[in-house]
Amino acid sequence: MNTLTKKILLGIITASLFSAFIYLEYFGLSNKLFNTLFGLCAIALLLNIPKKAVLIAGFFIGLLWFYWIGYSFKYQGVGYMQPFVTFGFGLLYLIFFAPLAFTNKPYIRALLLFGLSFVELLGWNWMKIELLFVNSYLGIYKYQFVTILLALSLPSLIKSKKYKYLPLLLLIFAYNYGYPKQNDAPLKIKLVQTNIPQNIKWKRESIYPTVAMIFQKIHTAQIQGYDVVVFPESVFPLFMNEMPKLLQELEKASQKITIIAGALMRKNNLNYNVTYMFQKGTYKVAKKLILVPFGEYIPLPKFAQKFINDTFFQGESDFVTAKKPTDFVIKGIKFRNAICYEATCKELYKGNVKYMIATSNNAWFTPSIEPTLQKLLLEFYARKNGVTIYHVANISGTGVIK
Repeated sequence: MNTLTKKILLGIITASLFSAFIYLEYFGLSNKLFNTLFGLCAIALLLNIPKKAVLIAGFFIGLLWFYWIGYSFKYQGVGYMQPFVTFGFGLLYLIFFAPLAFTNKPYIRALLLFGLSFVELLGWNWMKIELLFVNSYLGIYKYQFVTILLALSLPSLIKSKKYKYLPLLLLIFAYNYGYPKQNDAPLKIKLVQTNIPQNIKWKRESIYPTVAMIFQKIHTAQIQGYDVVVFPESVFPLFMNEMPKLLQELEKASQKITIIAGALMRKNNLNYNVTYMFQKGTYKVAKKLILVPFGEYIPLPKFAQKFINDTFFQGESDFVTAKKPTDFVIKGIKFRNAICYEATCKELYKGNVKYMIATSNNAWFTPSIEPTLQKLLLEFYARKNGVTIYHVANISGTGVIK
């Protein structure tokens, strides 16, 4: 085996270990011990493998974590872009990890890797290095990540074979000693997962059966004694504020049960991705605060935004946002509203947040690991912040996150 082949193999092994926790979760094989060992081995390899192997590892990490992003392009009429987007994310994370390839010294790489844990390329924040340990025996706080980096990098500075691996004892301080307490909301909440494929979701002929299904689910939840029934993001595939009769029917249905459902809203020629809460014959609208990069906004200079939007997104990537998070109060209990991507953003957890209602439409990316990665990220933020998340999704991902 020649040197280049060894470097390629090392890079692929590193990327595989770095991604193992996602795929173990996806296949229902998640194990704290395996997640701990694979995570530690992945970090140790990133600190010690040859420079070229680091670049190869970065490329394959990008593929293994985000190969699915290109799936959504076929629903925008530019499906031919899918392999280019997938390859692009490989290159993007080759660049992300490239600073590690400027040195062979593990302790300098450790400093660089810690710095990278704060970086969000193009506004995309799903690369959380600490996420490797979300379901392990180690913790996910920054001080614990620093401890892990110290434990794995300091041996390179110790010349004595007898004491070389003594720094590994520092891992005791990275042990997961627990997170803030998470409580169940004192309400009976029905989470309704829908199973509407993306290729039919927005067709005109799908609207009536979808609305009929929603009202049937509302009626059933009411009979079963639920306080709240929650539907996914954009479960109503329409601009709700332009449908006065539908609004009236939902207000009427909300006299006996609180209804939370996603839809679109158009106001002053601006589009909003929103959540409606219907309660006691009235409603409240929560606009999305943080948009998905390239899905709902273009994170590039303005001169490039219009061209990309019109060329690749058919002018649809033009949503606007709220200025602050929205809270729903149901029977005196406050819930932070989060729509899909923003539930995995730290901004939504600021303030006094104990409960969150998060809605998603994962039909864009299934079948893939996307709902699994989303779930792990929700667990990451829920545990760090002591928040219980009631997550409901189209196709996959519904559940209570603690």
